[in-house]
Amino acid sequence: MSTQTSPPRGAESTGGAEDRWSALADLAMVLPGRRQGSWWHRTGLSPRAERVLDAVVGFVVLALASGWLWSFNNALSTPRASLASVEPASPVTTIAHALTEPHAPTTAYVTNAALEALTNRMLASARGVSGKMRATFQTEPAPIKADTLPPGGALAYARGKEVGTQPKGVGIWRVLLAIGNAVRPVGSFNVITELPFSAKKNGRVGLYYIGNWPSEHGSVGPSKAPAGAYDNPAGFIEVTPENADTPVSEHFKLRDFLTHDQPNVWPKYLVLRPQLVDKLELVLSDLEAHGYDVHGVKVMSGFRTPQYNYTGGSTAGRANLSRHMYGDASDIYIDNDGDGQMDDLNHDHRITIDDSRVIAEAVDRVEAAHPETVGGAGVYTAAPGHGPFIHIDTRGYRARWSGTSGG
Repeated sequence: MSTQTSPPRGAESTGGAEDRWSALADLAMVLPGRRQGSWWHRTGLSPRAERVLDAVVGFVVLALASGWLWSFNNALSTPRASLASVEPASPVTTIAHALTEPHAPTTAYVTNAALEALTNRMLASARGVSGKMRATFQTEPAPIKADTLPPGGALAYARGKEVGTQPKGVGIWRVLLAIGNAVRPVGSFNVITELPFSAKKNGRVGLYYIGNWPSEHGSVGPSKAPAGAYDNPAGFIEVTPENADTPVSEHFKLRDFLTHDQPNVWPKYLVLRPQLVDKLELVLSDLEAHGYDVHGVKVMSGFRTPQYNYTGGSTAGRANLSRHMYGDASDIYIDNDGDGQMDDLNHDHRITIDDSRVIAEAVDRVEAAHPETVGGAGVYTAAPGHGPFIHIDTRGYRARWSGTSGG
């Protein structure tokens, strides 16, 4: 029977521990072995794969070298003259392309509100004193003198598919804004080019009968009138059924000022001075500032041809030198409720000449603030066929009166 006892559980000799740690260290240094049959764990390329790769790389290098040599040789053989002839597209070319090519770029980033603000800055002078003019009239077509343009911007003009750097001929031209290679119509402004006065022959322009102006018979205007105020008009606006609704300002269109005769004769011809339209807009703005609704403004009588002024409709009270013949006079009234007559502007529950006087007071305030608009203002009572109205013109000197008919 042995008297030796076993070492306590858990106790180890020093020599045994060193051997165990050495074995673990050796095991950690052993690299993992290759898995047989798995291509993913294979190292490097096979000789065959290396030959294929070398061939592909060589082909790519050869193709690049050939392309470079061809480009270099082609550049040397291209005549200098042909290179010099390549010029950037002009704004007009860009705009013409944009009008005829549906996929051409547009200035989509210019919203309607932004375009309106931009237009107001560009065309501040053409907008008139009121800031509400929507057209300019020209007897000699010429580009608009923009007050300012955005960087890279240019104006052009279009009529149908015809585009140019300036309007030409007779008609209504849209104003276009080009910025870089994008284009946007300035929808709220047009250039209206007129037919010269010399186009009138034997009292007619085409089939439209106009008559003759007093100055053609030797008559002259009042001595207090500015020089040239009673001369023959410079030209005529050609109005067709298609363009009659062209806006000339915020509240008025070409149609509003046409003579009330020859209903079946087209085109018609109109004399209209922008100073009148601008003054009318100033008067409406003044009325709005004093709390009046003016959206229902109506033109009862605008331009009158000389023959109509003398013989058309009721001629009672018409002056032989009526400013209506010169395109700077109109008879208007406010009809917001659409009943065909003046509204009760002074709120006395009656429709009388006193409602016309409300507008006359606005005319006085406008002329005081803008002396260059001075002219006539005549208030009229109701008559068979119409209610009260007011005559407004820009004759160049102050005139005031009350009447019972005519204008």
